[in-house]
Amino acid sequence: AAVSDYKPKQIAHQKIKKSDAEISIELEKTQDILLSLGKAKKDQLLVGFALETENEVENAKGKLARKNLDFIVLNSLNDKGAGFQAATNKIKIIYPDHIKEFGLKSKQEVAKDILNEVIYHDEN
Repeated sequence: AAVSDYKPKQIAHQKIKKSDAEISIELEKTQDILLSLGKAKKDQLLVGFALETENEVENAKGKLARKNLDFIVLNSLNDKGAGFQAATNKIKIIYPDHIKEFGLKSKQEVAKDILNEVIYHDEN
């Protein structure tokens, strides 16, 4: 789950002291900000990100449609050299009618690829 997908159901108003006992934190879903933006979208470009581990393209396409996105950047944890533990990444940019695949490259270069899609998206 993304960082803001869930929040603690109960908030401690004081520090929780460390003890030998285990604790559990019950989580509840938060409002889906991207979905809300997609519903209210007028003339702006709306881009989403998907980190997937299975049925990657299908899941990303579903998110693209559900959230009314112009395109979605798909990251896979299954690609060697990509993800959180590497200095490189490999993405696919998925539009409603086509997919652009990018090779493994530095995360700086990946960021440039994404920005170029934003800047030149009307030409794609």
